[in-house]
Amino acid sequence: MGLHSRQPRDAGPGAQPTGLDDRRPPRAPAPRGSRAPRLTAALLALLLAAPLRAEPLRVATWAADLSRDGPGLLLRDIGRDDPAVAGVLAGLAATRPDVVLLTDMDWDGDGAALGALADRLAAGGLDYPYRLALPSNAGLGSGLDLDGDGRRGTARDAQGYGRFAGQGGLALLSRWPLGEVRDLSGLLWRDLPGARLPVGPDGRPFPSEEAQAAQRLSSTGHWIVPVAAPGGPLTLFAWAATPPVFDGPEDRNGLRNADELALWARLLDGALGLVPEGVLLLGLSNLDPADGEGRREEMAALLADLRLQDPRPASEGGRADADPGQAGDPAVDTVDWPGGPEGPGNLRLSYVIPAAEWRVTGGGVLWPLPADPLAEAVAAAGPHRLVWVDLDR
Repeated sequence: MGLHSRQPRDAGPGAQPTGLDDRRPPRAPAPRGSRAPRLTAALLALLLAAPLRAEPLRVATWAADLSRDGPGLLLRDIGRDDPAVAGVLAGLAATRPDVVLLTDMDWDGDGAALGALADRLAAGGLDYPYRLALPSNAGLGSGLDLDGDGRRGTARDAQGYGRFAGQGGLALLSRWPLGEVRDLSGLLWRDLPGARLPVGPDGRPFPSEEAQAAQRLSSTGHWIVPVAAPGGPLTLFAWAATPPVFDGPEDRNGLRNADELALWARLLDGALGLVPEGVLLLGLSNLDPADGEGRREEMAALLADLRLQDPRPASEGGRADADPGQAGDPAVDTVDWPGGPEGPGNLRLSYVIPAAEWRVTGGGVLWPLPADPLAEAVAAAGPHRLVWVDLDR
């Protein structure tokens, strides 16, 4: 079924389009001119001068804008005064997670971009000696028509949406050693127990039996990562799922998004091997339990699973920026998208979900109020917001 384990290693760049593509709504514009980098540099110096936080363990995820138009461009931007990179540095300095999963960072084979980002953080006193990035399904060519449009070789015919291999992949930074990684990214969608595969109007497999025989479940990746955390083992279930939109009546992306989430429930059920200790779900589900498109009931059911707990990290910035008619609590939203006819509005899409045995001591979403000096830097890092949870035994 394409399941295997890997030893951790560094990884890095790749690239991804700016502007509107069919993975996401349009990005908020970055601050203009040179004021944003200067402001962020000042904030970064101030934040990194703060004393290190004592235990417990802080775990975070962020779909920050670390993807570019082509391979190697992210590495270039990390080495200069790029507003998005400066915003990421400032956001991580403000929250100081012990472990952070970045879910929209371009991948490269030698880890150059991830290493360069870690070096910039370390130069300011925030050291992540343990790093992980594996080859991603994003941009991985299939040679088939996977989206059913009658053409082959487009970004939507890759195993996960991407215009080149590794565009918008996963990257992990950790203060603590990482164990042997189990990479589930090669699992075929049809091999997931209880898989819900799309069918066309004629009842046949969509887009074809040939496509379904090759289609992987993960649009980016699914990793099981042991972390040698103080006080006992931590096991990350890390992932980033496809948005449940940009498809037709067959609901291919909606079904895939739901099954990318369902993989974790199957693992907790023991259907794919032994359940590890100290489980923590971490990443971008691209699914809100109350608002937006997709099979929202799937996200709601996972958050209500008695084997897990929902800490509901929140922010005053999200609460203050609520959309009219929003069903869910805006304080727990994790992305700032336009509402109304221009976009889906603010949603809760990134999650840190500990197993029930963990003791949650805190958490939040990095969404400063407009008057906060950090607000401009965070906005420059993209529409998504960092989410963190503090844990203890």
